[in-house]
Amino acid sequence: MSDSIIETQNLTRRFGRVVAVDGLSLSVRRGEIFGLLGPDGAGKTTTIRLLCGLLAPTAGSARVAGFDTVRQAEEIKKRIGYMPQQFSLYGDLTVQENLLFFADVFEVGRREREERIARLLAFSRLEPFRNRRAAQLSGGMQKKLALACTLIHHPEILFLDEPTTGVDPVSRREFWEILTELHLEGVTLFVTTPYMDEAERCSRVALMLDGRVIACDTPDRIREGVTGHLLELRPQRVREAARVLEGTPGVLEVQVYGDRLHVFVEDPQRGEEAVREALARAGIGVDSIRPTRPRMEQAFISLIRRRH
Repeated sequence: MSDSIIETQNLTRRFGRVVAVDGLSLSVRRGEIFGLLGPDGAGKTTTIRLLCGLLAPTAGSARVAGFDTVRQAEEIKKRIGYMPQQFSLYGDLTVQENLLFFADVFEVGRREREERIARLLAFSRLEPFRNRRAAQLSGGMQKKLALACTLIHHPEILFLDEPTTGVDPVSRREFWEILTELHLEGVTLFVTTPYMDEAERCSRVALMLDGRVIACDTPDRIREGVTGHLLELRPQRVREAARVLEGTPGVLEVQVYGDRLHVFVEDPQRGEEAVREALARAGIGVDSIRPTRPRMEQAFISLIRRRH
């Protein structure tokens, strides 16, 4: 048997003249954390809805847990959990009442539901808030409750659409700790996110732009695939320095990050000398310069620029 639990072939979805997903071919392995990254409007949400059987493709096909997303959508829904971007639970129900409601929806037996709800409350750290109305929870707690409701029927695959958007950094970290525990239990996680730092937590990531995947590999390999060597420098006049360096021989690319520049060069030693000389000729001082490894954010921006 193939270890792929999600497979797509030329998956396409159009909305009128807009192509939201354009010829997507992916294979997600059983038990991995697969991240679909990209900016707003890249096609991430449409992809998840296609894989969950909530949208029919315009062209191409997809199989989830061995079932076709068009002909066997109901079989897929028994085996997956789907957490949309927007809070979709019942605000006037308590935490426990929401869990009981979803246990009914998924036809979880009475004996099983008590055990599962108790475990999920402990797992999501919501036990002290079981009698609080969902609308009165913080944003981070609402995300945890939505995840707990999604897990009530023990899904094989969990689809999470930007699950940490709009929550504070502490809640983001706690949420990912919970996802890591699920990963260790063997649940397959398909996560969309606009946050490049979350890609570091994934087994593999696909970078999506304008409905197409422009790279798909492990985070390390995507970073290693960036052309050139990276220098980080703090010049005194950032914007002017960026303009000067963009035309400097040996400089491949310049990215601006606040008061810093990330400069990709062909050779690290000669590149640093060329950068210093070019800025000195322009009368621009440099407070610091050092070689560094590219992060996922720099790799993604570099891939986008190369594509354009």
